[in-house]
Amino acid sequence: MIKPDLTLTVAADLGKVHFVGIGGSGMSGIARLFINKGYTVTGSDVRESDNVLALRALGARVDIGHDAANVGDADTLVVTGALWQDNPEYVLAGERGLPVLHRSQALAWLIQNHRLVSVAGAHGKTTSTGMIVTGLLGLHQDPSFVNGGVIESLGVSSASGADDLFVVEADESDGSFLLYNTNVALITNVDPDHLDHYGSLEAFEAAFVDFAGHASELVVVSSDDVGAVRVTAHLAAHPTGSTPRVVTFGEHPDSDVRVHSIVTDGPVRFTVAWNGADYSAGLRIPGKHNAINAAGAFAVLVGLGFEPQASLDAIAEFGGTERRFELHGTVGGVSVYDDYAHHPTEVAAALSAARTVVGSGRIIAVHQPHLYSRTKLFAQEFADTLETYADQTIVLDVYGAREDPEPGVTGALVSERFQNADRVAFVPDWQNAADYLASIARDGDFVVTLGCGDVYRIVPQLLESLTRVRG
Repeated sequence: MIKPDLTLTVAADLGKVHFVGIGGSGMSGIARLFINKGYTVTGSDVRESDNVLALRALGARVDIGHDAANVGDADTLVVTGALWQDNPEYVLAGERGLPVLHRSQALAWLIQNHRLVSVAGAHGKTTSTGMIVTGLLGLHQDPSFVNGGVIESLGVSSASGADDLFVVEADESDGSFLLYNTNVALITNVDPDHLDHYGSLEAFEAAFVDFAGHASELVVVSSDDVGAVRVTAHLAAHPTGSTPRVVTFGEHPDSDVRVHSIVTDGPVRFTVAWNGADYSAGLRIPGKHNAINAAGAFAVLVGLGFEPQASLDAIAEFGGTERRFELHGTVGGVSVYDDYAHHPTEVAAALSAARTVVGSGRIIAVHQPHLYSRTKLFAQEFADTLETYADQTIVLDVYGAREDPEPGVTGALVSERFQNADRVAFVPDWQNAADYLASIARDGDFVVTLGCGDVYRIVPQLLESLTRVRG
């Protein structure tokens, strides 16, 4: 895996910029902003996608497949941590002495001279970022933003605005969120993840303390998540010498922004208590976790000086983001959704939201484990979560992403840990998995694919098999 030099000084002018892996949600959003600034942008990716087509329409040259020739006469290379050291475009950049920037460095360069709102957390940050952006737009602001997923109502994951505010989803997976000069920090949670990079829970939490401690105006942090509570407690001792203003949010009785009276029988409704007053709120999307995400977004908006009820009313227009409980089709009474959830806590939240709207139907999870290290570490937690929140589960094989295969680590590590073997099947072949799903699905069922790899690509096969059996 590539480990770019995050201490590299970035030039004032990057020249022609080439993105390796340009089709990813984060990379494509950053590339879009470079195009908006008038830069010549090229890129490559492993396959065609909507993101690739959109960038081409904006004038970018995008090649499919990785080849040294794709670099052309680029002056700067932008990469993700998911690339390997032998990537031919990365190798050529080294031979030519071209500066190679991690995507977070390119984003930090774009953010210069803006008032930055950074959203971090092991999960919930894409939705929370989308809520903040939607809220600002509804409050007649024009922020720039880069999100980790397409905001449904806008059809894009990034945009250049005319205002001083810039909102970003800040990636903690490799520590790169520490690059940003953050004014307002939102921490959705500090649930243990990415320990392959940090090495320990203590190091993971210390990075969040550092992130929050350098926020110059405000830190908005969960009062419900135990890791976030520990981060808050450590902020007073942060070596910056001064503690930023902290606003907590959640269901905890002592929260500064307290969520209560949550109703989840459909699109979630709730009440927010703030500064001694109650404010009614509702969303277009389901799930208790989204009420809490909205409370965090609300805390950011009121912290920026906006009126409470107007802020909640603006957040209410948020319609979700791509790959967050996204409906792809219904065949013979069976609805097929896709969700990005790839951590046990995220899976529990996604399936709990599905449960509130499925009615008398069942929930069938199609789970693709992500990373060999995460699967090995969390196999029991995934099994317990899936068995608790889904009626039936189909486990696919591991999506390795940036990791080499590890002997003995397959999706079976999850399926074998179910207490009731009748409620789970390990089916590594996708067509067999689709056919098996069609054989067990019943009218009213919700099928939810889960994972941050390429599991969304199985959705057409699921719909086709359902059509063949039930259509």
